[in-house]
Amino acid sequence: MKIYTKTGDKGTTALIGGTRVPKSHLRIEVYGTVDELNSYIGLVRDQEVNKSRLEVLKEIQDRLFTIGATLATDPEKHTRMATPDLHEEDVVLLEREIDKYTAEVAPLRAFILPGGHQSVSFCHLARCVCRRAERLAIGLQEVSEVDELVIKYLNRLSDYLFALCRVMTQELGAEEITWKPRM
Repeated sequence: MKIYTKTGDKGTTALIGGTRVPKSHLRIEVYGTVDELNSYIGLVRDQEVNKSRLEVLKEIQDRLFTIGATLATDPEKHTRMATPDLHEEDVVLLEREIDKYTAEVAPLRAFILPGGHQSVSFCHLARCVCRRAERLAIGLQEVSEVDELVIKYLNRLSDYLFALCRVMTQELGAEEITWKPRM
């Protein structure tokens, strides 16, 4: 199988279901951003500090592929191609991990500036891309069908990534820098 098909050379791509849309279409932007997020999660997963979290991070990457497939499917067409489903249990897994990480760090009393360690910075980048994916999915939902669970999962995933940043900072012995606004 060849990697290139040449079918997109004129600036369009096909959704699952066969509908061709411009590559600039909001639906493409949303699942492209989810793909970008998945790459950042891979970068976070590859950090030495996350060795004990490999399975959870791989599970998240798998769910992001599921979300991508869901978003790449034309909601107007019924397709025979089976796509995986997102489940409420996927959100519950993130919530359990958030609760676990939150119990391991000091209570949050101020806004945290991203950074402190390169590994933590990678995780903050993933969190920001996740928020963008969520915003784009909400924008798409305003004009087309988007599964509510996709938006819920992306929302919870950004919370998970924030909690992960905090626990990584602690495990790495890095400084958690709080925002001190000028007055």
